[in-house]
Amino acid sequence: MSFEISSTSFEVLFNNTTVGIIVVDKSETIFIANDFACKMFGYKPNSLSGKKLNVLIPIALRKIHKQHHVAYFKNPKSRTMGKTLDIFALHKNGRKFPVEISLGHYKMENKDFVIAIINDISEKIKKDKEIEKLNKKLEEKIEKRTKELNRIVKRLNQKIEKINNQDKLLKISNNFLKNLLKNAGTSIIATDTKGIIKLFNPTAEKLLGYKAREVVNKKTPAIFHDPDEINVRAELFSKELGVRINPGFDTLTAKAKRNIIENEEWTHIRKDKSCFPVSLTVSALHDEANNINGYLGIAIDISERNKMMEDLNNALENEKKLGELKSRFVSVASHEFRTPLSTILSSIYLLSKYTTTEEQPKREKHIKRIEESIQFLNDILNEFLTIGKLEDGDQKVNWAQLDLASEIKGIINDIKGIIKVDQKINFKHLGQKNVILDPSLFKHIVLNLLTNAIKFSPENVPIEITTEVNTEQILFSIKDYGIGIPEEDQKFLFKRFFRASNAEHIKGTGLGLYIVAKHCQLLDGSISLNSELNKGTKFVVTFNRKKK
Repeated sequence: MSFEISSTSFEVLFNNTTVGIIVVDKSETIFIANDFACKMFGYKPNSLSGKKLNVLIPIALRKIHKQHHVAYFKNPKSRTMGKTLDIFALHKNGRKFPVEISLGHYKMENKDFVIAIINDISEKIKKDKEIEKLNKKLEEKIEKRTKELNRIVKRLNQKIEKINNQDKLLKISNNFLKNLLKNAGTSIIATDTKGIIKLFNPTAEKLLGYKAREVVNKKTPAIFHDPDEINVRAELFSKELGVRINPGFDTLTAKAKRNIIENEEWTHIRKDKSCFPVSLTVSALHDEANNINGYLGIAIDISERNKMMEDLNNALENEKKLGELKSRFVSVASHEFRTPLSTILSSIYLLSKYTTTEEQPKREKHIKRIEESIQFLNDILNEFLTIGKLEDGDQKVNWAQLDLASEIKGIINDIKGIIKVDQKINFKHLGQKNVILDPSLFKHIVLNLLTNAIKFSPENVPIEITTEVNTEQILFSIKDYGIGIPEEDQKFLFKRFFRASNAEHIKGTGLGLYIVAKHCQLLDGSISLNSELNKGTKFVVTFNRKKK
């Protein structure tokens, strides 16, 4: 049987796409397979046509696959194979390898066919394992820091018992902690060692539908979980940890008891029996003797995230790019938020332990850590909110007249607190001073480029800023003599989440320059750069001059 492709362009797409495409009829005979599919299974081009599908299926799976094949033709529809099971295919050389398969169907000359889109996910699984190893190393570092904090807490516990009156600073700290628990966008639940709930914050009430009075000192967090899921995880954790884990509250705390802190996805069940997915982190709480005296669970509702993932996966043309975007976003958000949040919570807790006058320097140190972490979180949130507005087209431009030179001088004055030792900012303006721009967007552009220049430059070197206004354009340039940007990274610098390879050790989300470029576009402008490694970088922003 032959298959004539009427469209040359479609034939090129069919034979050159980087996914395997196989068309099979009702008798399990391969009607046609593209070159990529043949190569994936170890066959020469066009050599799979006419063969039985069984040659691509491991022997142990052929019987059950035949049943599925027959059932599919009784009710054909587009779907993904194996939503809950791993799928394996058979290479010509006898090697089994994991695959993802999407099915579709069509009729031709009154004959039914099924189209299988096949991806070899061996590399994906390998990379997932590598990521898992990296995450484990990160968690080990977190565990080490947690132990260090516990040692500090142990030394302070005896003093805490004698404290009856809180001074003004302690009241402020406690109020801050209460407000943090009250307004945190995550469910926070604390229990004793038996699992009895001792803390149930407002977000937990909102997400789960229970009032704190209904569960505190009465229930365990196990009531929020699907018993079947608990049973499955108990078996899984038993094999993973090498000990028998009993289904129930012990399942939720199995890893925390062993100082393993991991984010696990669970299904939470509300009071009205409706369900939603969460990312849950459970950690052990310790007393002064380093004995476990309770557990803390922090759960994030990931319904929207999961829906976003589903929507992204449905867009086949953009699946790879959007999948990468999601992965980077989750990675940046989880990494950048975790450290300052941990710093805030630990500092607030320690503040409540310093009560004497001679401990004021320690209090000031932790207050400064809190302020810096909150400012860092605020900057990240503003970047994410700005990205949302830009992506949704909601970012408005408010044109107004401003004094360009005065605006730059004001911004330089605002950031004096972050300038390094003997760093000097030299500013020069040429031409008229009054221009028409959006003051807020322009300030954001200047602030981002200037703070980057400070951050990526050493002490004792100048930063040069120049503005110029002519009849047609408004020019803004900033030059530093810092670490520079590798040439191979420069073309990606204005992409979302991209960070230059020599800046990965410096705090940042990789969103700043992306937002700057978007703001330049909104202001009818553009941005360019010239950089040399270890010699510095110069950014030039050009706006078309807007007349009144």
